Amino acid sequence: MKLTARVAALVILLDQISKYLVVHVMELDLRRSIDVAPPWLNFRMAWNQGVNFGLFAGADQWTRWGLIVLALGISAWVGRWVSRGAHSARVTVAAGLLIGGALGNVIDRLAYGAVADFLNMSLPFWHNPYSFNVADIAIFLGAIGLVLFSPDDSAKAKAGTKSAAKAGAKRRH
Repeated sequence: MKLTARVAALVILLDQISKYLVVHVMELDLRRSIDVAPPWLNFRMAWNQGVNFGLFAGADQWTRWGLIVLALGISAWVGRWVSRGAHSARVTVAAGLLIGGALGNVIDRLAYGAVADFLNMSLPFWHNPYSFNVADIAIFLGAIGLVLFSPDDSAKAKAGTKSAAKAGAKRRH
């Protein structure tokens, strides 16, 4: 669990520092956009009241608080799940990424009333209309990591249990 907590804390730190710099130092909330390396990387300010890509966006407080409760619930569930068993470093890092990203966006919802999205990446032949942030990247990577690496953990745990059972049976005979 220590590795999960460290990864989550690092994600929160990087996410909040990047948002502070972009919103308060670079004043992207007033400027609206800054071309960094067009079209590959641009800063485009978007206050997201929903989840990814503005899904479930609503201007009411019920949506805001509902998303906060949902993110806290998922974070608590993942934290409890990863702390209750032996998992590989990949799974514990993935859990930390997911938890850190979710909590980073919760901090935004509490501080600003919406999530500060600012990263925009496009291609020369395709304009991406959406912005995202460091927390969103962490959530995405954490979720993918949990899906990809958790089955490996389950198989290893089952194999470990079978090996221990065989070893115990050999010792008794």
